[in-house]
Amino acid sequence: MAKKFANRLDFTDLENEMPISDRWAAKTVYQRLCQTRDIHGERPAVSFQLKSGNKDKNITLSYNELTDRITQTANLFRSLGIGPNDVVAYLLPTSHETLITLMAGMTAGIVAPINPTLSPDHISSLLKEVNAKVVVTLKAFPKTELAQLAHTAVKNAKCVETVLEIDLLPHVSSPLKFLIPFIRPKVNIEHDAKIIEFDSEVSKQNKKLEFLESDEDPYCAYFHTGGTTGMPKIVQHRHSGALYNGWLGAEILMDEFDVVICPMPLFHVFAAYPAWLCVMTAGSHIVMPTPAGYRGDGVFKNFWKLVERYKGTFVITVPTAAAALMNHTIDADISTLKNIFCGSAPMPTKLFEKFQKETGVSIIEGYGMTEATCLVSCNPPDGERKIGSVGLPLPFTEVRVLEISRKDEVLKECKDGEPGEVCVYNPGINIGFTYTDPIKNKSLFIEDKFLRTGDIGYLDVDGYLWLTGRAKDVIMRGGHNIDPLIIEEALSGHPSVSLVGAIGQPDIYSGELPCAYVELISGSEVTVQELMDYAKENVSDYTACPKYIEVLDQLPKTAIGKVFKPELRCLSITRIFNDALLKNNIGALVSDVIEDKKFGLVAKLDKIDKQISDQLINSVLGDFITPWIWNDEFEKNK
Repeated sequence: MAKKFANRLDFTDLENEMPISDRWAAKTVYQRLCQTRDIHGERPAVSFQLKSGNKDKNITLSYNELTDRITQTANLFRSLGIGPNDVVAYLLPTSHETLITLMAGMTAGIVAPINPTLSPDHISSLLKEVNAKVVVTLKAFPKTELAQLAHTAVKNAKCVETVLEIDLLPHVSSPLKFLIPFIRPKVNIEHDAKIIEFDSEVSKQNKKLEFLESDEDPYCAYFHTGGTTGMPKIVQHRHSGALYNGWLGAEILMDEFDVVICPMPLFHVFAAYPAWLCVMTAGSHIVMPTPAGYRGDGVFKNFWKLVERYKGTFVITVPTAAAALMNHTIDADISTLKNIFCGSAPMPTKLFEKFQKETGVSIIEGYGMTEATCLVSCNPPDGERKIGSVGLPLPFTEVRVLEISRKDEVLKECKDGEPGEVCVYNPGINIGFTYTDPIKNKSLFIEDKFLRTGDIGYLDVDGYLWLTGRAKDVIMRGGHNIDPLIIEEALSGHPSVSLVGAIGQPDIYSGELPCAYVELISGSEVTVQELMDYAKENVSDYTACPKYIEVLDQLPKTAIGKVFKPELRCLSITRIFNDALLKNNIGALVSDVIEDKKFGLVAKLDKIDKQISDQLINSVLGDFITPWIWNDEFEKNK
């Protein structure tokens, strides 16, 4: 049963009760699953439905059924040669089988979830980087090319020995169920890996684990970071870090009576840890609507009815999805709903307020990162939720805000309200071995303990963490992190392009959208549409494809000739804000964009219409994360 947590003192009291080493008896994620099964065996563990309607076919597994299936799958993986240090990768949409693969992979060896929206080349790079021995993917199915994508990636990776294919047919209702075998797309297979059918092979296995797990806290998962390029960053997670995330959820957020609606992808840590492992540890019930989650056909339209169908008490979301949900009338009884957990990106204040007003449900904003096995902080469920803050550092998590020199030396610890680089430590951080590549671990830690997040922020007097910017250049599109290099490398391949600077431009719904500024080779000519078409063909991750491209005579550069991205961000903010003001016939213009130590980039506005009000400006610009200020007020306060 989750306890009440209202302030930093409650977290401190919890820490003082006993050391973290005494908090749970399980040594592995599978052991924790078995403990939950022994207590809540007949209770529902996971529900999945292929379609989004509130009366569409669904399948629910109890903790007894789920544990049996995970045990059988782990035994199958071992029979296929997966040892404690071998890797099972998966390229899958969301389903029961994906969750089973995640857990069984962590039990038999090391699991490596891979984003199936990446290109075959990038998937191949990831498979090679983790040296995957087994790949689990979809059997060919109508309206998806995932099977062909996976087999192409396996062909190029050359390390994969076995491909297990999951068929979604059991989730299909009649009469379509009888049609699919006749309309199933053909897949071109050009590799030597053995291909076997998932369900039938799993069903042959023993329901008792046939091997002993290590109690020495081995690695259980490799998650790749969101901004994947040709040289991917693979983060190593140990069982202890995963168990810590699960314990936090059961201690602070959930209990066995919660029903958690989670339309998030299971290749991302947000769904794997703060969602599923918290549910599993608490004995709650997780609901996963459609293989594509929030992107699934009709999910936003039917979402509130799904909450009613399952009597949902908890929703997992990101700001992008929350904004889309506000475009749909709440046409169902959602009186069971207690909390919304929102992470992955900052939520605009106006959206936060609108969401709470429309639903009557509290939003818990949190902060986490793959490198920390996810959870770092969250607003206290039973206390003050400061809009715009990512809350209090969680129990047994330390957050320090530091000023760090270019030589990676701590110059000072920042005072309350003073921004600096956010550095964290918790039981989910693998000190010195965060990435599989040792080179990428250099300069990642301060004082051999604190992980440098690359985020700029500050702690206020109450201990709440506020994020104001990023030391890194990662573009944060909703909950998806995009490495700008993936855009810059692609566009730089165009014969007319000399230099490219990719940034995130402000967006009401996604927080940021990818945008590129281009400098052409002298004497060359190319249209923006031609560059857009080239980007669509050559940017490997479709979510990274720029939504706006502009050709400049010269890109702004530093003294050593590097593209100066702060100036590009200022250009994009000015353009986006002025377009929004003009479109709404509001008499104001952005005159400048300045960088504030505390608030990051801030737009300065001049009044054209002297009678214009702050309220009117906020009605247009309030949904953007970038703040604004009147130019004359700024001059007064200098």
